[in-house]
Amino acid sequence: MIERMLRDALSPVEIQVKDQSHLHAGHAGAKEGKGHFEVTIVSEQFDDLSRIARHRLVYEALGSFLDTDIHALSINAFSPTEL
Repeated sequence: MIERMLRDALSPVEIQVKDQSHLHAGHAGAKEGKGHFEVTIVSEQFDDLSRIARHRLVYEALGSFLDTDIHALSINAFSPTEL
């Protein structure tokens, strides 16, 4: 779901979503059924944007899913020229 939402919104040239929820078993967020995820994403939409602006685009793309299904999200966002 996360990958699809980010693909639709940001047209990445590369994307990887890792579910790290198993590393947080027993954690408060895990008890609520929300997951821990790491996203690495490369998109031309990140060209000339600050790290904060890139994260905002990711948050906007995920919308209310952040409230309902995600407890923690680690974001690695790059433009293609940074690779």
